[in-house]
Amino acid sequence: TTQAQIDYLRFPLGGLSKPQVRAIAEEMGLTVAAKQDSQDICFVPQGKYSDIIAKLKPTAANPGDIVHIDGRVLGRHEGILRYTIGQRRGIGIASGEPLYVVHLDADRARVVVGPREALETHKIYLRDMNWLGDGALSDIPAAGLELFAKVRSTRPPRPAVLHHNAGITSVELVDGESGIAPGQACVLYSDDGNEARVFGGGFIERSERGAEAEAMLTRLAARPAQIPAE
Repeated sequence: TTQAQIDYLRFPLGGLSKPQVRAIAEEMGLTVAAKQDSQDICFVPQGKYSDIIAKLKPTAANPGDIVHIDGRVLGRHEGILRYTIGQRRGIGIASGEPLYVVHLDADRARVVVGPREALETHKIYLRDMNWLGDGALSDIPAAGLELFAKVRSTRPPRPAVLHHNAGITSVELVDGESGIAPGQACVLYSDDGNEARVFGGGFIERSERGAEAEAMLTRLAARPAQIPAE
């Protein structure tokens, strides 16, 4: 997206709140005025995302192991499509400690679980970057550009530092963030207020966690998990 293209954009409802728009629609006799809000994807019947994923990616429904990040096999699952990064409930195993889905290994049909600390992400790498800020990405100083990043739809933008070196765009998350998965969007803002300017964004290609969690995931990826659960 170029600045010239943005200059052509018009948002006739941009200055109105949703209640105001509903009131106008009601005055005009539009039936959608009373339509309930929906956060579901329009082409997913009854919100069954797993059915759509199974159709588009059949191998995602293959059964496999549920493995602790330390290598222990804790149980079995009926397809990684039924899990999301950060999920805690409905994992399908009993444990004396709170466990979260920390990684989905599609190649091995493996769901990796671990403590909440293993979810903390401190750096993400972006692809398909769309930069709308002043100047070019290559103009960003070596020390990075301080801004705010939003990686979860339910959470506000948080302090971050944007880097762009040798064609690679990365974002340092100052306070860390959990529940981040490849494919999610990252939107960059000038600040965390209602009048913030959108600097651009991209899709998360990969992420880096704490050193200990990264080391454990690397070891786990290098070998099959064969240590049985007690």
